[in-house]
Amino acid sequence: MTVPRGLLDGPIYLDYNATTPIDPAVAESMLPYLTAEFGNPSSTHHYGRESRIALDHARDQVAALLGTSAERIVFTGSGSEADNLAIRGAVLASGVVRPHVITQPTEHPAVLQACEALRRWHNAEVTFLPVDGNGLVDPADLAAAINPRTVLVSVMAANNETGALQPIDELARIAREYGVVFHTDAAQAIGKIQFDATELDLVTVVGHKMYAPKGIGALCIWPGVPLEPLVYGGGQEHGLRAGTENVALAVALGTAAELAAKDLASGCHDRIRELRDRLHHRLAAELPGRVHLNGPDTARLPNTLNISIDGIAGHELLDATTAIAASTGSACHSGNHQPSPVLTAMGMPADRGLGALRLSLGRWSTTEQIDQAAHHIVEAASACPTS
Repeated sequence: MTVPRGLLDGPIYLDYNATTPIDPAVAESMLPYLTAEFGNPSSTHHYGRESRIALDHARDQVAALLGTSAERIVFTGSGSEADNLAIRGAVLASGVVRPHVITQPTEHPAVLQACEALRRWHNAEVTFLPVDGNGLVDPADLAAAINPRTVLVSVMAANNETGALQPIDELARIAREYGVVFHTDAAQAIGKIQFDATELDLVTVVGHKMYAPKGIGALCIWPGVPLEPLVYGGGQEHGLRAGTENVALAVALGTAAELAAKDLASGCHDRIRELRDRLHHRLAAELPGRVHLNGPDTARLPNTLNISIDGIAGHELLDATTAIAASTGSACHSGNHQPSPVLTAMGMPADRGLGALRLSLGRWSTTEQIDQAAHHIVEAASACPTS
């Protein structure tokens, strides 16, 4: 397995949930469609046909990873675009005068801001389901929140900060019982765990979370779910996303999907889970009583470890060591650090939220790197012992 050049000389990369390096095999698959195979997929001559074949094959590859049919896959320019097409598209196509949307507070901003825009410009009512201390929605709360004007439920499959896995199948079943469209942003889940989109109405897929480039995503759409397009034009992507298709990026996403399916079949996620737990256990052993897990113990992504370390803020710890590249559980506004909205929604005290550190592993994480990362984190935290 070839290591991407960008990982060879830099710090230990533990921020795979933010973005993944492009797999060299993915980069190689794109190259013909940036050079010789330049045709417009809508053209009927030789050059167009070759591009159309590649585009259709990429659609097949993405569909296979999701366990569904290629006709359901619409390529987009990002996960945020896919979220907006799903949410805005479903609500505007519903024809309901004062549509009701249900979501929850730990969603990606693309979902939350799309809902807010619908409230502001289209008189939508938005209900936010509460989450428990692990960041999970109670399906009973969803059933209680649905009313005759409810047109859409949007709940993410896996949280980007804690890795918490929502009970998507149960939530989707409830929505379907009431005749409500169900959307899940599965950006963090797809490629990391087995994911079946067969019975889901709308599923967001993101390329740069699964070793493809930034600037490519997809929306998987249940046949017959009405959506109003975001972009009007020539009718590409089943009339839902006008504009000449970016064949190179679609091919990249298709290749990444095929590689992800092979990884899952070979148990790669089990290897990553073992490394994640090794990191957690080493930190807990060397910083006794100071390390606290944020989010579920088991119902989370195999690659994600979100912890708070008593006595030091996450951003202070990362500032103290340049040997690792990771994320904190806080947001910085003009130098003023605030706990992340995700951890706050989980009811976490501000000091623990500010202490949060997200360590996310991936395809090229190794035992040696994990042991080195643990050493650097312990060293930084030990320099600031808790009182």
